Parts: sequence; C-alpha cells; structure tokens
Amino acid sequence: MPATILLVEDEPAIQELIAANLLRAGHQVVRAGDAETAQRIVRDALPDLVLLDWMLPGMSGIDFARRLRADERTRGIPLIMLTARGEEQDKVLGLEVGADDYVTKPFSPRELMARIKAVLRRRAPESTEDPVDLGGLRLDPATHRLTAGSTPVSLGPTEFRLLHFLMTHPERVHSRAQLLDQVWGDHVFVEERTVDVHIRRLRCALEPTHHDGLVQTVRGSGYRFSTQTESQPAVR
Repeated sequence: MPATILLVEDEPAIQELIAANLLRAGHQVVRAGDAETAQRIVRDALPDLVLLDWMLPGMSGIDFARRLRADERTRGIPLIMLTARGEEQDKVLGLEVGADDYVTKPFSPRELMARIKAVLRRRAPESTEDPVDLGGLRLDPATHRLTAGSTPVSLGPTEFRLLHFLMTHPERVHSRAQLLDQVWGDHVFVEERTVDVHIRRLRCALEPTHHDGLVQTVRGSGYRFSTQTESQPAVR
C-alpha cells in the first residue's frame, strides 16, 4: 500500500530528487523545508514515515527527532535520518534519539527506497504491499483481494484496511481509539463506536468461511486478530 511520507529537507534539489523517487515508487509525499513546518504538518495528521535531514535551518533534525519520540502520539512514527555527517558518533547519536535508520549523503535513490521499504516492513507492515497469510486467510494489498483458502471474500475498503492492520499486528490488542488512528487516521474525527460497526461487517463477511472467530473482542480493551479462535460476544 502506498505510504504517506513526510520529507523534511531544506535543499531544494535534494528534496525534489527524493520526492520524485518516492512518487515513482507509489508513495504520497508531504514536504517541509524546516522542522517547524514539519511540526505543524505532524500536528494535523500523522505520516506513515518521516525522512528527516539532520542539518536544518532553525530547529535541527536531531532536536525534531527528540520531540517526535518524546510525544506519545508521535513516538511510533518510523523515522529515517538523512545526513552528510558520516562519523560513527553521529550515527550513534542519530540512532540514540530514536531513528530507525541512518542514511549518509550522498546516497543512491535505489538504496533509499530499499531502506524505506525495510523500515516500513519492520515498523509499519500495514503500509507495505506484502501479502499476509494468517489463519487460513490470504490478504493481498496490491490487488485488494482477500481469499479464505480458494474462496474469494468480498470486503468494503474500510473493512479491508481494518483487517490488514489487524493481520499485520496479530495477537496484539488494539483499543477503538488506536484503530481509529491507525485505520481512519488520527485527523479524522468519528465516534469510537464506528469501529464496532465495521468489526461487525468484517465478521459477517468472514462468517461464511468460518473465519469470523479470528477477529476477537477483548472485553474492556478492544479487538485483536488471533489464530487461536474463541467464541465471540456480540458487539454492542
């Protein structure tokens, strides 16, 4: 699935080159020339990944990274540092402030795309197009198809995104608020009960192939995807 990537880079030529390659790879790109602008963008909506230059006018990339990791809302955003500083102590500092990867300039666009894919696969698998096989279901984001064995299962777009997120984070319990943030986006303001409606629709779609028990209610906490099926209480 295409990821929304926030590119924070103050050199226009480098920003344009990186953005062009990201767009060619199918991603959506949001650009910022400084950390203050990036901060406003993140305040409005969370990106799937941040590409962050170290040397920025005003607030440095390192200081911005620290702020992202200090805030509960933003600490989980995958982050790749871009910098001409290639000394070992600089790399260590970048990783210590919470960067998931550290790419030294000059770099090839191909290498950067590979690093982005690797970080997304590790930190945000729901943002990749890798097929997911779990519990007898195969979900393919690239073709937007879900099959149970050899049987196609029809899902609406929201139910598909919801199942994709749950399947890429199996056995973890997610609250309604967390699912709203991850599936709908944290800038979309809808009632938490909306999640219950789509969980119900998802289970109805999975019921004919007897896979509805994979989507489980954890009373008082939220929902999870588990291959250890159990009887489900009704969503009320």
